[in-house]
Amino acid sequence: MALNEQDVARIARLARIELTPEQRVRAQDELNGILHLIERLQSVDTQGVEPLAHPLSAHEDIVLRLRQDAVTEIPSDQRRSELLANAPEQDGGLFLVPKVIE
Repeated sequence: MALNEQDVARIARLARIELTPEQRVRAQDELNGILHLIERLQSVDTQGVEPLAHPLSAHEDIVLRLRQDAVTEIPSDQRRSELLANAPEQDGGLFLVPKVIE
């Protein structure tokens, strides 16, 4: 799938960026190059290949480098009040935010 000039103009409009004609041609070439790489990757037969949790796990055991997810400090009441000092609204030590979803 190749992008034409109208596709690039539409993408630029959706991204709210203004491109000169030279930039539009360059963006078209770069985006088509990216799409070509994606097509090449999708054409590779990966049947029977086990997914990796991390790209480096094929070469080394990275589990040993990852630390446990543990609390390292417990904020005191004074520290909590310092953190909440700039909050527009708070209640019971929590940030109050406007409701986004009805």
